[in-house]
Amino acid sequence: MKKVVIFSKQQCPYCVKAKELLKSKDVPFEEIRIDDDPAQREVMLERAQGRKTVPQIFIGDTHVGGCDDLYALEENGELNALLGIEAGQQTSRHHRLIILGSGPAGYTAAIYAARANLAPAIITGMTKGGQLTTTTEVDNFPGFPEGIDGNELMQRMEEQALRFDTEIHFGHIDRVDLAARPFKVWEGKSLFTCDALIVATGATAKYIGLESEKKYMSRGVSACATCDGFFFRNQPVAVVGGGDTALEEALYLAGICEKVYLIHRRDAFRASHAMQQRAIAHPKIEILWDTVVDEVLGDEQQGMTDLRVKNVNTGATRELGTTGLFIAIGHTPNTTLFTGVLDMDDSGYLMTTPGSSKMNIAGVFACGDVMDAVYRQAVTAAGTGCMAAIDAERWLAEQE
Repeated sequence: MKKVVIFSKQQCPYCVKAKELLKSKDVPFEEIRIDDDPAQREVMLERAQGRKTVPQIFIGDTHVGGCDDLYALEENGELNALLGIEAGQQTSRHHRLIILGSGPAGYTAAIYAARANLAPAIITGMTKGGQLTTTTEVDNFPGFPEGIDGNELMQRMEEQALRFDTEIHFGHIDRVDLAARPFKVWEGKSLFTCDALIVATGATAKYIGLESEKKYMSRGVSACATCDGFFFRNQPVAVVGGGDTALEEALYLAGICEKVYLIHRRDAFRASHAMQQRAIAHPKIEILWDTVVDEVLGDEQQGMTDLRVKNVNTGATRELGTTGLFIAIGHTPNTTLFTGVLDMDDSGYLMTTPGSSKMNIAGVFACGDVMDAVYRQAVTAAGTGCMAAIDAERWLAEQE
């Protein structure tokens, strides 16, 4: 098996995600922490041809890239061959209840279901712990008066689910068959069957859609301030978005960067009032209202070198002089797997029976951000996870 090296840092959810995938394959790896040994930062930048994001992953002589690149190899069926792992045989396991997703909704559903003796199994999805793993500080989850790091909150939820003997499988489901019971879900060649299914697959961050955004992704453009803000210390950066996530990213970066431009296409934020007050009052944050990203500027050697923005009212453009851009413009529900199978609205959010978590197929339930286009909070996701577990428990009892 080829030697695997991961350059990483603390409080990097994508580093955790990459390591989880390798651990699930029983692949040993060497982890080099660039925050513990700053000299390794320069080594990483040189080996990764200037990519300013962690993790950076090397398999033998091959530079894989970041976490998304590693998962792309997995989805394309190329990772095992690169690692030197022989293709496995198809396996099959049955559970009374399977929960797809491991955010606040999925873990809460597991806690309630496990305490009801349903012996649930969680299949975590590509982002173990969900969106909260990219959140630096959660101030509004009940029970934590001083706030709590998003990663730590999800780790505690996972520990609580494990305490009640929830089985947690790190993996990503790529095919489902809900036409008859037992329901069937596949992770590659591995088949899982269940009597009841809870969908808690959450949502995925959106991107602007510019070619230059893709070109300079991880070379100045990032979707995670806690992961990559380290590379822009004492430099001017920009954040685009108007929700809680965008303002939280801006506040985090303001603590380590020279200046933060907060770019929003409207004339008012949709973030919570408390978050707005903190961002507006911060001396290092300059808010650009009615403004959109027009182009990410750069070159092959340096990566991103500047950012051009445009005022939506006047059409006037300007260059900000920033070296980094952090994207925080919302999310898309992870429901592609269920297109044509489960009821969903025009935006792709699952549509449950009003007042419940029940879907249009008996025995299938939904909770969390995958079905909530309105509130999208950790505490509401947890609440609907509780609902889904209770609904599943009652439904299974009726069948028996």
